[in-house]
Amino acid sequence: MAKSKQISSLQWRILPPIIALLVYLPIVSGSFFEPFNVSYDHRALIIAGKRRMLVSAGIHYPRATPEMWSDLITKSREGGADVIQTYVFWNGHEPVKGQYNFEGRYDIVKFVELVGSSGLYLHLRIGPYVCAEWNFGGFPVWLRDVPGIEFRTDNEPFKKEMQKFVTKIVDLMREAKLFSWQGGPVIMLQIENEYGDVEKSYGQKGKDYVKWAASMALGLGAGVPWVMCKQTDAPENIIDACNGYYCDGFKPNSKTKPVLWTEDWDGWYTKWGGSLPHRPAEDLAFAVARFYQRGGSFQNYYMYFGGTNFGRTSGGPFYITSYDYDAPLDEYGLRSEPKWGHLKDLHAAIKLCEPALVAADAPQYRKLGSNQEAHIYHGNAETGGKVCAAFLANIDEHKSAYVKFNGQSYTLPPWSVSILPDCRHVAFNTAKVGAQTSVKTVESARPPLGSMSILQKDVSQDNVSYISKSWMAWKEPIGIWGEDNFTFQGLLEYLNVTKDRSDYLWLKTRISISEDDISFWKKNGSNPTVTIDSMRDVLRVFVNEQLSGSVVGHWVKAVQPVRFVQGDNDLLLLTQTVGLQNYGAFLEKDGAGFRGKVKVTGFKNGDMDLSKSSWTYQVGLKGEAEKIYTVEYNEKAEWSTLETDVSPSIFMWYKTYFDTPDGTDPVVLDLESMGKGQAWVNGHHIGRYWNIISQKDGCERTCDYRGAYHSDKCTTNCGKPTQTRYHVPRSWLKPSSNLLVLFEETGGNPFKISVKTVTSGILCSQVSESHYPPLRKWSTPEYMNGTISINSVAPEMQLHCEDGHAISSIEFASYGTPRGSCERFSTGKCHASKSLSIVSEACQGRNNCFIEVSNTAFRSDPCKGTLKTLAVVARCSPSQETSYLRF
Repeated sequence: MAKSKQISSLQWRILPPIIALLVYLPIVSGSFFEPFNVSYDHRALIIAGKRRMLVSAGIHYPRATPEMWSDLITKSREGGADVIQTYVFWNGHEPVKGQYNFEGRYDIVKFVELVGSSGLYLHLRIGPYVCAEWNFGGFPVWLRDVPGIEFRTDNEPFKKEMQKFVTKIVDLMREAKLFSWQGGPVIMLQIENEYGDVEKSYGQKGKDYVKWAASMALGLGAGVPWVMCKQTDAPENIIDACNGYYCDGFKPNSKTKPVLWTEDWDGWYTKWGGSLPHRPAEDLAFAVARFYQRGGSFQNYYMYFGGTNFGRTSGGPFYITSYDYDAPLDEYGLRSEPKWGHLKDLHAAIKLCEPALVAADAPQYRKLGSNQEAHIYHGNAETGGKVCAAFLANIDEHKSAYVKFNGQSYTLPPWSVSILPDCRHVAFNTAKVGAQTSVKTVESARPPLGSMSILQKDVSQDNVSYISKSWMAWKEPIGIWGEDNFTFQGLLEYLNVTKDRSDYLWLKTRISISEDDISFWKKNGSNPTVTIDSMRDVLRVFVNEQLSGSVVGHWVKAVQPVRFVQGDNDLLLLTQTVGLQNYGAFLEKDGAGFRGKVKVTGFKNGDMDLSKSSWTYQVGLKGEAEKIYTVEYNEKAEWSTLETDVSPSIFMWYKTYFDTPDGTDPVVLDLESMGKGQAWVNGHHIGRYWNIISQKDGCERTCDYRGAYHSDKCTTNCGKPTQTRYHVPRSWLKPSSNLLVLFEETGGNPFKISVKTVTSGILCSQVSESHYPPLRKWSTPEYMNGTISINSVAPEMQLHCEDGHAISSIEFASYGTPRGSCERFSTGKCHASKSLSIVSEACQGRNNCFIEVSNTAFRSDPCKGTLKTLAVVARCSPSQETSYLRF
């Protein structure tokens, strides 16, 4: 590219960015907004006649409870989001054909209204295919049973059902007056989802389907723009958008469309047996800054809050119950620091640049070095006057760079972007983290000591308190248990039988074993083997109600040795799902259970093919059918007292009661002592649990943010159970006597289950004199009227606890040359003696505080001529009376 002309600050009377920004703030009238139209040009979405640079936070409403929604939306807004984005989950809203559910976690109207009342916009991704690591990709399983149907192609039965549901959602939004032109928050919709990944599988019918889906969506008269993500052949009136870890090089398929990033993957999902992915805050900020630097205008974090796959909603194969996603807000809605805070600062810097970003049709490009470049935006502000903003990038993965820009020198750390809202002063660099680090603490909810059993008292000395000393148990029948079983000659496809009503399907057949067979096996020292050509997720093989073994895998061959007795033997196969497939072409054909033949091999006279034998089928568990996990029906089971010395047993139901921990901190069940199964609290399905160990190798001791991120980079938790703690929303709890019911498949010890609370108990921060002035200072009257230079403002440290908590103590504070890292700080050779008292005075007893990092604030210069740093470790505790400072 040609170099741009030199821009001198003398040639431009640059408005302070905060003044130019005021015109872009939304006007809220009543509950939501004054009605406004949404359109777009090649540069950005145009909201109420003005281009906007938008930051979006992905939140999936059914992955939280309605009681959590307001807090999640508020924290998104505080973090700098303008928009909330969500999918629409068809199988949650229409679990039975023609029967709709818009209540509880699926009350989408309430969710959208809460977004609007918070002054935020909403991007509604109707799909209705969502992927999302959600069961069956969001499709209701009954859809498979529509005659002649083929999903996501030019197929009339599918198009009819899809149009019916999409129309239902659009009409629902219109009736509730939730579109922008009605004064609502909905500014954009999405049809289909990442179809470009599978389109080639469908040939010409796939191309025709894309055109039909676009035409159908536009014909609904929603009055806001529609997008298709990862769809390079999106029709002219549909915006094609990017999904990925990096989208700064993305260009839409028309010069009339803006650059949108619908999924910025700020972490990744986790499978049972996998390690936990983490994306560094520095790299994520780098990707976002590069996106806006190179012409992007709308970016959405997938996810900003991931939440929980309650019940059986997690997709497959093998996605865990937690959908934390390493998001800025964790599974429970707590801030994940420093990611949340670092992105908050990034968003503030981008907002300072917004007047210049929207004023320019395109940036001017300037090469600053071999791996360094600048993009400059300037033009006329809406408020009058000139505006200018610049992004300076160093894409070198290893070395810092020293560059000249507009006559000034700048240092750029490797793999970083510096943001200059006025083309002169650096407000933010993506690699320099000034935000605090929050250390999550997990604490046991202790019962009174006098009520503990001897076992509990012993263990409580190690800071563990178990949930209950009193458990009841009931044995689930092995095999065919109900009157609704049926017999069929041959093997039936799993979902055709279960309709996904349960994870479990029993198959039973009878095999006659002769004396010759027994003698043959004894003579050869061998055993017969049950062999299945292909099976998915979990298979358990029983002979005469005794477990022979289990096989786990996704469409793998199953080989399980068994032992028969002479005469008739009942062969029981329990096939299980752990989330239905949620991604790929031809989902309607994926199914579950078995494929191919089922045989018993190793007989004297050859193999026995059971594929066409007479099989008796039983869907689900007796305990499921009788709903013994609910408060209303749990007494249907003949519970018996569980003794502490009883050996773990398979296929057991357990129940106990527990009191809710005091306070407001998120509540979790620690199920590390259990095997595999499902859990319910007061009838609410917490989800699947599985104490499966992740691989020992692959986790790095240190995480280097530099260089392109992928899901295997910066993983943790190797050699440990993938998930042991399971979220129990407080809105599902009573003050006391909460019913906990578990179905345990493989054997576990319920006496070692504990109830715990999670909070951000420890705060660490480290800010040096070389950090940039706080972004909030850009809006001070002194800076806006030009009486002070932003460079004359000292850096500052901010500490903040979660709501309802206060800084109870300062564990460490040193202004000087402290050594170490979070929770391992120590004083260096240079140390201001009053560091602890000054920080304690500023912060103790407050929810949040600011400490200036300067000699003036610490009343001395402990080492003249040396760059000084402030390092602090603080403790947060619950508080009834907390002082708050505005962020």
